[in-house]
Amino acid sequence: MRASPPGSLAPGSTFLTVQSPALGGRGDLGVHVPQALAVPEGVPIVVLLHGVYGSFWNWFLAGRANRTLDRLVEAGSVAPMVLVTPTDGMRGEGTAYLRHPDRDYEQWIIDEVVDVVREFVDAATETSPLFLGGNSMGGFGAARLGLRHAERVAGVAMHSAITHLDQLAHFTTGDIAADAGLDPAERDLLTAVDRCPSVPPPIYLDCGAADPLALANLAFQAELTGREIDFEAHTFDGGHDWDAWSSRIEHSLVFFGRIAGDSP
Repeated sequence: MRASPPGSLAPGSTFLTVQSPALGGRGDLGVHVPQALAVPEGVPIVVLLHGVYGSFWNWFLAGRANRTLDRLVEAGSVAPMVLVTPTDGMRGEGTAYLRHPDRDYEQWIIDEVVDVVREFVDAATETSPLFLGGNSMGGFGAARLGLRHAERVAGVAMHSAITHLDQLAHFTTGDIAADAGLDPAERDLLTAVDRCPSVPPPIYLDCGAADPLALANLAFQAELTGREIDFEAHTFDGGHDWDAWSSRIEHSLVFFGRIAGDSP
């Protein structure tokens, strides 16, 4: 494990590079621990996933999620939690956090990244509630992984999320799902909802009215309404960009904080 030099980032934030069997090499991630209050043992872990063409630094440097969390903790709006921002694996235009024939981007997120955080942050333990969030492709990844591993994930947040992998045609030239050899039905996030092996985790989702994914998100919300799943949905003025996501991240962090507050 290699860490960025102390003081090179915002207080409490560190960039890490680790060896990853799932990636077949190195993987990068950011970790942020709030500085305002003592961090209790079993602190919630929030993993934020980025979109296509992105990287692990997006949620800290473009989305300012670390600074937003500090502000919320200082105001008493949420209890301390650890933010984690991993790379998707840096394959082509994106991986959608799927298992590929030669690399397992799902295992990287759901197993290895969580283990790294527990090793790096003393207060992050096996009792820490795990939350997954993300924007665009990262929103798809957070929801799909959260539903596939519902017994381990306490809540999910989707910001301007891809709800069907065919929607990636708005942003990419390749076919990520085909590269992964994905079952065609699994391109649709509703498949993960219907195949969820246990009670689905609560989901927060929002999308800007000017976003090219707005109508798809509204349709996805309508489908969730007919299913036994706890969700909270919002539409706001905005598009598919970091101006929107940097302003909306506080809402999903508060959502996660409410769930963590109800946890034993």
